[in-house]
Amino acid sequence: MRLLDRYLLRELLIPLGYCLGGFLIFWISFNLFSELDEFQKAHLQPFDILEYYFVASPELLTIVLPIALLLATLYALTNHARHQELTAMRAAGLSLWRISVPYLAVGLILSILLFLLREVWVPESAARASEIFSRYNTNSSAFVRAISFKNARDGRSWTIPRYDLRTDEMQKPQLSWDFPNGSRRDLYADRGFYTNGAWTFINVKESFTSSQTLFPIITQTNFLRVPELSETPALIRSELKISAMDQIQAAKRPQLSIQEIRTYFQLHPRLPRARQMLLDTQLHGRIAEPWTCLIVVLIALPFAAPSGRRNVFVGVASSVAICFVFFVFQRIGLTLGTRGTIAPWLGAWFPNLSFGAAGIIMTFWVR
Repeated sequence: MRLLDRYLLRELLIPLGYCLGGFLIFWISFNLFSELDEFQKAHLQPFDILEYYFVASPELLTIVLPIALLLATLYALTNHARHQELTAMRAAGLSLWRISVPYLAVGLILSILLFLLREVWVPESAARASEIFSRYNTNSSAFVRAISFKNARDGRSWTIPRYDLRTDEMQKPQLSWDFPNGSRRDLYADRGFYTNGAWTFINVKESFTSSQTLFPIITQTNFLRVPELSETPALIRSELKISAMDQIQAAKRPQLSIQEIRTYFQLHPRLPRARQMLLDTQLHGRIAEPWTCLIVVLIALPFAAPSGRRNVFVGVASSVAICFVFFVFQRIGLTLGTRGTIAPWLGAWFPNLSFGAAGIIMTFWVR
């Protein structure tokens, strides 16, 4: 790495660290004061509260990381322009695109990090935060009533009158599935819980109907483990999350992981058009969202690189305006894609494509 690249990288990473730290401190302070009563009711100790915010911080990072990178990039470039450093670099024969290589590299690395946060850490952070919150209340539970869904891939239907999200325990579950040979199996139980990678049912009554028999074969047992069931607690949670999502929620931002969407498509190969458009937009939105970090670098270059800008606070004002317009474009694109007005991929990629193209074109105009 050239000395100039190391210098530009250092001048970017320092304000980026300050921005991220400032956003985290502000959010934690605001949230702590608003949730302090709830923490006291849950009997959380200072270490528990610290662990709670550590677990919840990845989701916040996915929101503030592009904003912090945009603010830091605008600040660094404006500062270089104010001291005529960009003019000196370009007088030495370096193009603006060559100067921007460290910024683009950081944007690419943070895009990959943002993708990993969304796909690996964030889906588990909410569940872990809930576990910490209820750590000292052994009697607490989070019941969901009247769950009913169908696994079209495997031909199974589930009816769960009561499901505990904390322990993943079912009460009075009813399960039925049809086999390719025309047979049918029905299962009724008092309780069901997930352990060692399989569902186990208590006080079970089974009914098996074959195409070769006139009457069903009924059996009863106190304990039954069914390892062939592919519906894990994570899948049931995803089913609940996706089934409850409407167009208004989907238009706010991509809220589902790629794995959740792909699994839902596998279990529900035939969906109504409205639900298909919603999930397609969410899928493309999840893929497009991490690239925001690279897009903000492209859009920051023409705003801060011109040598005529000497006020370092122009970067702050510009970042606020750009973020506002970008989020408006994102909301419009997701709304149109979810409703089927435009193709789902276009609705999800619309902000990135429009802002990225605008940044590239305006950068070529910079003198």
